[in-house]
Amino acid sequence: MRAMVLDAPCQPLLARDVAEPGPGPGQVLVRVSACAVCRTDLHVVDGELPHPKLPLIPGHEIVGVVAESGRGSDRFQIGERVGIPWLGWTCGECSYCRDAHENLCDRAQFTGYTLNGGYAEYTVADERYCFRIPDSYSSADAAPLLCAGLIGYRSLTKTGAAKRLGIYGFGAAAHIVAQVAHHQGREIYAFTRPGDRAAQEFARGLGAVWAGDSTDLSPVPLDAAIIFAPVGPLVPQALKTVRKGGIVVCGGIHMSDIPAFPYELLWQERSVVSVANLTRKDGDDFFALALRVPVRTTVQTFPLEEANAALAKLRSGEVQGAAVLVTGSA
Repeated sequence: MRAMVLDAPCQPLLARDVAEPGPGPGQVLVRVSACAVCRTDLHVVDGELPHPKLPLIPGHEIVGVVAESGRGSDRFQIGERVGIPWLGWTCGECSYCRDAHENLCDRAQFTGYTLNGGYAEYTVADERYCFRIPDSYSSADAAPLLCAGLIGYRSLTKTGAAKRLGIYGFGAAAHIVAQVAHHQGREIYAFTRPGDRAAQEFARGLGAVWAGDSTDLSPVPLDAAIIFAPVGPLVPQALKTVRKGGIVVCGGIHMSDIPAFPYELLWQERSVVSVANLTRKDGDDFFALALRVPVRTTVQTFPLEEANAALAKLRSGEVQGAAVLVTGSA
C-alpha cells in the first residue's frame, strides 16, 4: 500500500510502498478514505514532541471503512464506516484509567505518534477506540471532528458555563468549537494572527461577536479563554482579558515557553489549565452534540502524496478550517 512515512524528525515525509498491516486480536483493518492534517502532526514532524515511533506513518483524524476484523473483534461490520482518533489504546488498569481519566493513562498509545496512523491507504486500530461516523458527514468533512472537534470540545467543557468566551488561534479546532459555543448561546471573541483579516472574517461568519488581532485586548472582560495557537506569550495576554475568577484553557499538546508575567495577572482567582488527549466519553458526547448543532466543517483537500504541501500550508497559516488528505472515496 502507499503511505507517507516519517523516517526522522525535521525531515519531509517520504511516499513509500509498505506492507499492508493485518489486524491483530481486537483490531480492525480500515481502508482509509480521509485523514485530516492536525497541528499535532506538525509537532511530531517538526521534532517538538519527543520519542515518536520511527519510522512512522502520521495522522490521527482518520475516517475509513472496515475492511477486515481481527480475532475477537465484533463491534463493527465489514464495510461499516468508522473514525479513528488520537487516543489509540489505554491500559485500563492504572489509577487514571480506573478513575475515568483514561486520557492521562500512564501507558497510553497514540495514533500517528506511537502507533502508525492514517497518512496511508490502510491502517489498523483497536476497535474499542473507534467511533461510528454519522451518515450526514462525508468522510472528508468528518475527519477534522476526530481531533480538532474532540479536543475543542474537551477544551470548551473546561470553561464551564462561561458566557463570554475568547478563542486564540482560529484554525481547525476553533472553527468547530465556535459553532458549538454559538449553539450554546455563548458570546465568542476571536483572536487571530495579527493582520489576518481573512481569519477574522471567517470567525465572524461562524458567530463571533468580535474578531481582532491576538495582540489586542478584548473589548469586554471575558469569562474564559481557550488558546489553540501553540504560542506561550498568549497565556499572559489571555489572562489580561479574563475577569476575576476567569479561566484560561491551553488546548494544545505543545506550546512554546510561557514568559514570566506579574502575579497580578493571575491573582483574584484566575486560573490556567491544560487539556490532554481525550476520552472515549468525550467522543460519544461530542458526536451527539455535533449532530444537534449541527457542526459543519470547512476543509481543503489534498491527495495523499501532497501531505508535505498540506503540512507546509498549515505551518504558515494558509489553511482556513482544516486540511484533509483524501486517500479514497471521501
